[in-house]
Amino acid sequence: MINFNELPIDINLKSTLKNSNFIKPTPIQSQSIPVALSGKDILGTAQTGTGKTLAFTIPLINKLILNKDTAGLIICPTRELASQVMNTILKLKSEKINIGHALLIGGESMHRQLKQLNKRARIIVGTPGRINDHLKRRSLNLSKVSYLVLDETDRMLDMGFTPQIELILKFIPKNHQTLLFSATLPSNILRISQKYLNNPNRISVGSLVTPIEKIKQEVFQTTQEKKYDELINQLFERKGSILVFVKTKHGADKIVKKLKFDDHSAEAIHGNLRQSKRDRVIRGFRAGKNRILVATDVAARGLDIPLIQHVINFDLPQVPEDYIHRVGRTGRAGKDGSALTFLTNNDQRTWREIQKLIDPNFNLQKNFNNFKKHKSNKFRKKGKFFRNESKSHNNKPGKKNKFKNRKRPKNFSFKKFKKNRFKKKR
Repeated sequence: MINFNELPIDINLKSTLKNSNFIKPTPIQSQSIPVALSGKDILGTAQTGTGKTLAFTIPLINKLILNKDTAGLIICPTRELASQVMNTILKLKSEKINIGHALLIGGESMHRQLKQLNKRARIIVGTPGRINDHLKRRSLNLSKVSYLVLDETDRMLDMGFTPQIELILKFIPKNHQTLLFSATLPSNILRISQKYLNNPNRISVGSLVTPIEKIKQEVFQTTQEKKYDELINQLFERKGSILVFVKTKHGADKIVKKLKFDDHSAEAIHGNLRQSKRDRVIRGFRAGKNRILVATDVAARGLDIPLIQHVINFDLPQVPEDYIHRVGRTGRAGKDGSALTFLTNNDQRTWREIQKLIDPNFNLQKNFNNFKKHKSNKFRKKGKFFRNESKSHNNKPGKKNKFKNRKRPKNFSFKKFKKNRFKKKR
């Protein structure tokens, strides 16, 4: 397939693709769309940013145009990814393609979602949690679903959505077409594919473990206490937008608080934010209002931010494959990008797993010996967040040290000391 005009799809859908400037398909699209149009199941592997959304939305809309008594369900791991998928669907719809839709995600008005469902929504996009909420309320009917998409399935399983996905599948008719897409294929994905897919066509596009060649990857050995100092150094040395990855929601908020105190424009994005706040943060980052975005792996998965110059791994990911997803956030659309990873002595085991995933011939000790030495932070701003770490912050400064350094007098008896102290109290 050289262009979308060659596809055996509805004329109105072809016209919409042309008007939306979708002309030349990507590799995942050219391989997946013909198979999906034939009605076969797909087990597809492709990294984020390869254009897989069109690969499953074009066949879906074409199927719903031909059969007005069917529906399609797309399950995504995060609210952001679900919103992006819905935006793509809205681009493909026109006045002549009038198909009802509903976006079922957390953080959005339940009343609004109920209104969408009541308007005979035939395209349903959502996250597992909110879809199950509607199933429990009996506000969602999946009995006519004939087209199911599981997008970024590896991420959904990592987030613990397996029971919820299996519960949703119980409400879907057995005779349906399933398209499962994942960036990686661990054993749990293969088990699900064997259980729920019917003789699927295996489609793989691009390397699953090798980041884009144009991305400059660096590692920096430091200590946990000096990580923030080096982060400030890197912010001054680098130009352009920066995406900082951390392990926890609390860690993201803490770093942003420090960065703002140091006069840096930064915002955090994680699962605890309301949808309106998340959208506002992403818009600000896209527009350049905030140069730095501090994110957790779960929140960053599915973010549609085209140009990120730098990725900094403040903390290593808990899953080695997530390193590839992190680094893949930069260097998109043929642009150059850079990725910097902070490593401490406690990170050696995880780092070894990451390096084996990327390069099986990697020698950990050799690379650790070649790391740069930690630089002093000449940009650091003194303030309330940067107290002396050697002091106890839960007590008055110096109180513990003063007690510890007190010398005992000669002929000191601890028994007499306790006895005298007891007498004084009485």
